[in-house]
Amino acid sequence: MKHVELRSTERIDDLLTYDLKIIQSDEVFSFSMDAVLLGRFASVPPKGRVLDLCTGNGVVPLLLSTRTRADIWGVEIQERLADMAKRNAVLNGLEGRLHMVQGDLKTIHSELGHGQFDVVTVNPPYLPVPNGEQNTNAHFAAARHEIHCTLEDVIAACAKQVKAGGKVAMVHRPTRLVDICTLMRQYRIEPKRIRFVHARAGEEAMMVLIEGIKDGKPEIRTLPPLIVYAMEKDYCQELQEIYYGGRSALAFVEEDAAELSEMRE
Repeated sequence: MKHVELRSTERIDDLLTYDLKIIQSDEVFSFSMDAVLLGRFASVPPKGRVLDLCTGNGVVPLLLSTRTRADIWGVEIQERLADMAKRNAVLNGLEGRLHMVQGDLKTIHSELGHGQFDVVTVNPPYLPVPNGEQNTNAHFAAARHEIHCTLEDVIAACAKQVKAGGKVAMVHRPTRLVDICTLMRQYRIEPKRIRFVHARAGEEAMMVLIEGIKDGKPEIRTLPPLIVYAMEKDYCQELQEIYYGGRSALAFVEEDAAELSEMRE
């Protein structure tokens, strides 16, 4: 782990995989389970070029770096988060492969070029901008609400950046699934794989992972659902392996239960 300067209120957390570390702060939106699942769900080539939009502090590029030797770009519109993402690449000695860029996904193609990426991933804001009160913390508001980009903006940007035959992977809320599939087809991304994520068996899905292929042929596969909690106080085996290499996740249950509750709201 390389030395990097920490700003006020920042800390270094353990990503619990491949000895990766990540700079975070309670003043900005921290990564959550949806980013971790996207990093595992997305199909990545052994080498090539990968782009992560709405990258935040760069957690998805960090996780993807353990699965591919590809060069990975991350784009984040918020200056503070983009700076954290750049320092996270340095912290983990990955600045040669992870390229973090501050920019607007709606116009970043003018800098990165059209159709330059084998895979594009994105964990976008889930909620429309509310008519009433918004979160007074601008970082939290931008992470949760479509302040800087709409769902259509996100999918249009993915379509501009991915190569023909390349893949686009997204995590979102199941309530937007019809919108996602409709917009993907509108922008010539054919939905190919879908996986629903449920907190517990018998409960409705609270996340959906979806992957499409640019200019692909129509055919979609619905993968087996992921049930987060196999028992009341423990992750399922798949998540234990993703997060902890199979070790028990009991120490983290209260924090993650609160996170899952918030996702369902």
